[in-house]
Amino acid sequence: MIEAVLVTIFPVGFLIILFGGGVLLRRRNIEQNGKAPINPTLFYASKYSVIALWGAMVARNWGISLSFAEVPRFLQIIALFFWISGFVLLSIVRFKMGDSFRLGTPREDTRLKTDGLFRLSRNPMYVGMYATMAASALYTLNPVIILLAVFVVAVHHKIVLMEEKHLQMVFGREYLDYRNRVRQYI
Repeated sequence: MIEAVLVTIFPVGFLIILFGGGVLLRRRNIEQNGKAPINPTLFYASKYSVIALWGAMVARNWGISLSFAEVPRFLQIIALFFWISGFVLLSIVRFKMGDSFRLGTPREDTRLKTDGLFRLSRNPMYVGMYATMAASALYTLNPVIILLAVFVVAVHHKIVLMEEKHLQMVFGREYLDYRNRVRQYI
């Protein structure tokens, strides 16, 4: 029961941070929704799939069996580590991005973030999200969940590539220097 509550708190808490931040941005006339850097249908399908995968992990923890096989406890523990680490990373990065956070590429000027976790990874938020995808796949061992997680990671990698092209166009040499110093993920 405690494990199910903890697993549920992380995505719910992050979504509150995400959408609460969007409300605060809108109050200051800043739109959180940017421009989809890839085909909008694919972009939004992957974003909604993330929520479906988080829901699968939560459902599995509340006793709704999505597994076709018994998931060994050691895999569940590894998945829980990825889950918690991923949401902690997502939350820290969301706060760090502040007014620069967008779903997609910004339509207006933002600042290039290169400090904090951005000194270790150019895309720490995606690292956190990928960790939660791995957690859902490992915790359920459901082939559909695994394939959906692979789809999300593949599409989000394409998003990262397009966002990085955008950053290079906007920030020029400053971004190129940063890209040469810091890895794309980890």
